[in-house]
Amino acid sequence: MSSGELLHIHPQELQFPFELRKQISCSLQLSNKTDNYVAFKVKTTNPKKYCVRPNTGIVLPRTTCDIIVTMQAQKEAPPDMQCKDKFLLQSVVAPSGATPKDITPEMFNKESGHDVEECKLRVVYVSPPRPPSPVQEGSDEESSPRASISENGHSSVPEFTAASKAFNEHAEQDGSIEARALISKITDERNSIIDQNKRLQQELELLRRSAKRGGGGIPFIYVVLVGIIGIILGFLLKRT
Repeated sequence: MSSGELLHIHPQELQFPFELRKQISCSLQLSNKTDNYVAFKVKTTNPKKYCVRPNTGIVLPRTTCDIIVTMQAQKEAPPDMQCKDKFLLQSVVAPSGATPKDITPEMFNKESGHDVEECKLRVVYVSPPRPPSPVQEGSDEESSPRASISENGHSSVPEFTAASKAFNEHAEQDGSIEARALISKITDERNSIIDQNKRLQQELELLRRSAKRGGGGIPFIYVVLVGIIGIILGFLLKRT
């Protein structure tokens, strides 16, 4: 901060986050630490490039005033990002109760005997702020058991391993019980099919014997049906 007798100026240089083809602004704060009305005026070596609002004004006693300096959009960057532009801020004691309308160029004329304070400010180009990088959700480090830490600050890997082992043993036990139950069910169904097949064969043999004794023949359709049922039962028996 520049500490003149009339105004304190902050900052001491105009920093612009330079970007091509973009209008950029920065601010200055003038602080009047005296009991006088202070008039100020801002000049620049490149008036077509910058817009200063306000470029003249009155800072009341024990108050502050903010100045906005806007740089017009630039089509190309300067060599090595160095800027030679300068600003000059002049300040002088004004009559009590003065307003911006009372400011005249003569007030800042040293040759007329006015006590004019001057502060030179340089222009600095800085890199624009980078946007924050997105955080990937579900990354390996977040989901890996090796990165998990318990509340007391110790790694929870042994606890995770023990829990995983217990879960696997429980799953194996459940799977073994289910497998035994399935095998028992299949065995019962196979035995039932074998019994049914035996009964059909016995009935068919009785029919053949009775047919021989009676001298008649077995109806053809009945033989076909019995044969189809036997084929189906044999197919089911082979699958089990």
